[in-house]
Amino acid sequence: MTSHAVSNPVADLFSAEGRLKVIPRKAARRAQLLAHLTETLFEPTRSYSEREVNEALLSVHEDFPALRRYLVTDGHLSRTKDGASYRRQQQPGSPGGAIPSVA
Repeated sequence: MTSHAVSNPVADLFSAEGRLKVIPRKAARRAQLLAHLTETLFEPTRSYSEREVNEALLSVHEDFPALRRYLVTDGHLSRTKDGASYRRQQQPGSPGGAIPSVA
């Protein structure tokens, strides 16, 4: 096992170009992927528009709506009720977390 595989347990899911080859069906494997995407694509203290989230996810896979939905339902990203603003959760795992609307 290489040190790269140890430091990135989802490396085998990505092509040499950095594109995600497939979204895992198994929940545990998908959870590893979502944690990796959260860490690498989203800053902890920043709010993102839906467009910014879509663009970040599109940079790794064409099915960005599925990835966005998984990130929210698995508690990695929270969003306002109107879906206009997304934020990385400090502690992933609170499914469906909503952040208050910002006036």
